Amino acid sequence: MKISNVIQLLEDLTPLAYAEDFDNVGLLVGNKNNDCTGILVCHDALEEVIDEAVAKNCNLVVCFHPILFSGLKKITGKNYVERSVIKAIKNDIAIFAIHTALDNHREGVNQIFCDTLGLINSKILIPKQNFIYKLTTYVPKNAAKEVQNALFKVGAGSIGNYDECSFSSNGIGSFKGNQYSEPVIGKPHIYEEVEEIKLEFTFEKHLKGNILKALFENHPYEEVAYEIIKTENELQNVGMGMIAELPTEMTEKDFLLMVKEKTQTGGIRHSNYLNKKIKKVAVLGGSGSFAISAAIAQKADAFITADLKYHDYYQAENVILLADIGHFESERYIKNYILDYLTKKITIFAIILSEINTNPVNYI
Repeated sequence: MKISNVIQLLEDLTPLAYAEDFDNVGLLVGNKNNDCTGILVCHDALEEVIDEAVAKNCNLVVCFHPILFSGLKKITGKNYVERSVIKAIKNDIAIFAIHTALDNHREGVNQIFCDTLGLINSKILIPKQNFIYKLTTYVPKNAAKEVQNALFKVGAGSIGNYDECSFSSNGIGSFKGNQYSEPVIGKPHIYEEVEEIKLEFTFEKHLKGNILKALFENHPYEEVAYEIIKTENELQNVGMGMIAELPTEMTEKDFLLMVKEKTQTGGIRHSNYLNKKIKKVAVLGGSGSFAISAAIAQKADAFITADLKYHDYYQAENVILLADIGHFESERYIKNYILDYLTKKITIFAIILSEINTNPVNYI
């Protein structure tokens, strides 16, 4: 198995197109065409993790956080990022990061967060914007079903919990080919009118290439008439954070103690108690201060995240309980999720969970 095959499996788990624009996901170091000897799954691809990969004969490190986040102008080993990259290159080890692609996935980071806390009835807190496109095309009536099915197969017409969604309407198409044309219907220089079906589909923008390929390969006309527009629709099953519920409401203190136990955090920083029960809970793994207003808008009783600053707590405005459980702690089960997924997909070599604790924060 090539490293590229493993990468495809990871992209099947969550398309890299789901990642935020600021992020740096995918293959960061290494040659995807190399044979894969073993996979080490970790949270952060630090230098000691690369040492572990070498010792365990793993030439692919799959990490959650990208070790390369911004550009490098020099690689001299002066900091932890450069040392890790140098060691990976020296030992021919590839590094693949998944980060916000898995953050934004419906079954990814924040669903795992909800499951850890025993939350139910979860849905995306901040659905992804500007990600849905619409295709319109015109097909002769006798070929419409074939084109429609071909587009369904590559992901056109998937909306939330539904697949194979489209709209069709009848009409009359007209055309006249010039001397260079080879029309399927009629002859050059002859005006034609044909009974056609107008087909319309929405699709996620990263599927555009595959959808156009399927359209051109299955449409019978020499020249395919089509339109693609970007919509303002939200992608309901992809996005940041989750809003969910506790099976039974809890006091604020009992809730925080439960969160502390289940996330194994060394401490929780939180806003003022409001002396109300906690039932509706918003979560966002990693740095989530930007989602406070969304949690309030969704009428959450509590918002659990990480990396809140002093002034962020004022945004609670006495309507929500804000709690910072620590960045690593809010994401700590992600590497287990990736390991379980790859273990089910690959049986020909070892897939190993890193034993290195890469959490840089300690508690006393």
